[in-house]
Amino acid sequence: MKCYLILGGTGLIGSAMCKHLLDQGHQVMVMSRDPDKVKAQFEMKVCPIRSLSEIRPDVVIDVVINLAGEAIADRRWSKKHKGVIESSRIGLTEKLVEWLSAREQKPECLISGSAVGWYGDGGDKILIEQSTFNDEYTHRLCDEWEQRALRAASLGIRVCIIRTGLVLSANGGILKKMSQPIKFGVGGRLGSGDQYMPWIHIDDMVAILDFLVVNEQLKGVFNACSPNPVSNRVFTKILAKTMRRYALLAVPACLLKILLGEMSRLLLTGQRAIPKHMVDNGFRFTYPELAPALSALLIKK
Repeated sequence: MKCYLILGGTGLIGSAMCKHLLDQGHQVMVMSRDPDKVKAQFEMKVCPIRSLSEIRPDVVIDVVINLAGEAIADRRWSKKHKGVIESSRIGLTEKLVEWLSAREQKPECLISGSAVGWYGDGGDKILIEQSTFNDEYTHRLCDEWEQRALRAASLGIRVCIIRTGLVLSANGGILKKMSQPIKFGVGGRLGSGDQYMPWIHIDDMVAILDFLVVNEQLKGVFNACSPNPVSNRVFTKILAKTMRRYALLAVPACLLKILLGEMSRLLLTGQRAIPKHMVDNGFRFTYPELAPALSALLIKK
């Protein structure tokens, strides 16, 4: 049994991971701006904290999983909102590593979030962990985020960075946003529909986190996405077919640019990222293909 500290434990990935850890009999602490939300979500099964300073120095934490971050795709990227996004990722991770450096008892492992946005717009080029990047806002954001986390390696902590794709879950996220308009007959591709969507089923996302903890030789950067990314056009078509609906409409790129400004690049560009490091190290996906993944989630819904 291990003691886990989860930052961002009430989010889509964090809540699923917390449930998994509790089912496995581990102790879980969740840091959140809203401890009452943690209590409501997990009852008395986890220990909610508002800040790292609440953790006593003698408490032994085996694993830290940093999944915290303000939603990046919910509104236009004003200067103010970019500041909130950066503080919730870069700033918080920097404070976390500073706190770890001051502790006598250090965790075995730090798993810290990032995103496939690190690569920027990759077009149709296959992207592995050693691939280069297109220099734009998402790259700079993710790179600064990753660099702050990697500083923990100098403390003797094993650091794993997960560049997460689009997480598919029955509990919200991108699947809900895309399935709702299709449900009512007004869904369709975004722009040209040629941009790649590096997706991952929530069960595989949790399994990756678990895999990185258990395999103590692993460190560095890992793409956390299915080995079979698809274009937005194909994703929309498979989703509509799974829902037994039609997705005949298209949202013009120019409209998205007007409505969302710079943030529209999240929807109109993509990454054909594959999880080479995960596969090379023996990880096997339960849902490597999109159609079965969507079927499993939509049946659950």
